[in-house]
This record gives sequence, C-alpha cells and structure tokens, in this order.
Amino acid sequence: MDMKKRVSLELRHRSPAEVQELVLDNCRSSEGKIEGITEEFSNLELLSLINVGLTSVADIPKLDKLKKLELSDNRISGGLEVLAERLVNLTHLNLSGNKFKDISTLEPLKKLPQLKSLDLFNCEVTNLGDYRDSIFTLLPQLTYLDGYDVEDCEASDSDGEGDGVDDEEVESEEFWEEEEEDEEEVVAEEDHDDDDSGDDEDGGVNGEVDSEEDDEDDEDEDDEEDNDEDSSPAKGQKRKRDPEDEDDEDDE
Repeated sequence: MDMKKRVSLELRHRSPAEVQELVLDNCRSSEGKIEGITEEFSNLELLSLINVGLTSVADIPKLDKLKKLELSDNRISGGLEVLAERLVNLTHLNLSGNKFKDISTLEPLKKLPQLKSLDLFNCEVTNLGDYRDSIFTLLPQLTYLDGYDVEDCEASDSDGEGDGVDDEEVESEEFWEEEEEDEEEVVAEEDHDDDDSGDDEDGGVNGEVDSEEDDEDDEDEDDEEDNDEDSSPAKGQKRKRDPEDEDDEDDE
C-alpha cells in the first residue's frame, strides 16, 4: 500500500488536526520520499515511518508539536538539516537501521535543543571506536544514546523511546489485584461462617435429642409414680379386710 493511501486510511474520518499519533509502518513511499503528510497535522506528537523505503526526509512538513519520530529500517544517509528546521520540539529520534557512516552527518541535530534520546543502532557509524563519546560530545543535550546514558545506565521505559506503561494501566492492575484480594477474604469469611453454622446446627440437633431424652425420662418417672399411687390406698380411705383375716380373729 502506498503512503498516501495509508495516510487517508489512518485518518478514519478525522481531520488531520485531530490526529496526535500517526503510524505508517511498512507502507511504500514513492521514490523514497515522504508523501501525504502536511502541515495540517498541526497537533501531531508521534510519527512512525518504520520500513517504508525512505531515502530522504526532505519532504517532512513543519510540525511544531512533534516529539517522537520513528525512522528506523530505511535507507537514509544524511539530509538531517530539515529536521532541525521543521521539528523544533523533537525529543526522541530513532534512526536505527539506516545508512549513517560518519559522525559529521549527525551534526545538524545540534540544532534540536529538546532532543533527549537518539537511536543509531545497526548504523555503520556505531562501529567507530569512539562512537559514543563522540556523539555525546557532539550533542550535549542528549540524555540517552541507543537506550543508554553517558554512564551506560539503561533508560527507563518512561525516559527511553518506548512508550512505557502509563499510569492508567498501573492503576488498573492495582485495582484488579485489590479486587482479587477482597474476593479471597470474602471466600475465607464465608468458609469460616459455614464452619460456625455447622457447629451450631450440630449443637442444635444434639440439644434437641438431649431434650427429647430428658422428656422421655420425665414421662417414665411420672408413670412410675402413677403406678405407686394406684397400688397404695388413698389417704382417708379405710382398707378393706380380707375374709381370711376375719376367720383368724374368730378362732382366737
């Protein structure tokens, strides 16, 4: 797909002024030049043109708000003066995998005062013995070269060319971790409550059984008392004498 068509597709019914990030990786440029990108992209902050067959950046428009420019895996070998003239607020520039051989071809970048990160990985210039020292001397405004500072400390995601992890993603992860912890606590509490309720049910059943046994014992005792009362004469009632007792008395 050619670059002009890709640009129109990426607009997605938006006006160029509404676009802040434009990624055109792996499309095809005509004659190695930038096409379809104009000054109408006035709010553009990120432009990615990775592996599009560029040999020149001469046709890049003036984009005052552009901060990140990805030009890796092309065939650019010079002509960086235009970047210093038209991208005055550029902070991150990726030129890895291009055709830069000499330190002198990078001198125009001195006119980019906001440039913080430069990547030249897989360019021939990196094979020079004093490559890193020479670049940091040439471009004192740089903080990171090929992802490392002057003391060989690696750039963090937020400082390097990568977008890194934004605050919203971190907050989302923390939120879901907290949610999982809360769910675990709720499950543990429910298990504990189930154990307690089980004990209460057992106690209740045992209590009912004991109560029933006590009631049965009471009923047995009442039956025995009733039998005793039936066998003994009631108070105030004269006992009947047996005929045999009367015969004994007569004999006497």
